[in-house]
Amino acid sequence: MAIGSPVEFLRQVRQEVGKVTWPTRKETGVTTSMVLLMVVAAALFFFLVDLGLGHLVRLVLGIGA
Repeated sequence: MAIGSPVEFLRQVRQEVGKVTWPTRKETGVTTSMVLLMVVAAALFFFLVDLGLGHLVRLVLGIGA
């Protein structure tokens, strides 16, 4: 692995950053909203599954219900 000068490294970093396609504010907002929606949906799903499995275990073990 060749070691170049720090100036050359910084020039290459600047070139690579220039190639990045940055999202717009609207795209960032939509993506953030979708992530939050999916987190809430997953939390609700796992809550309901946990509730159901807990009830099932209580029935099988004869504890309550």
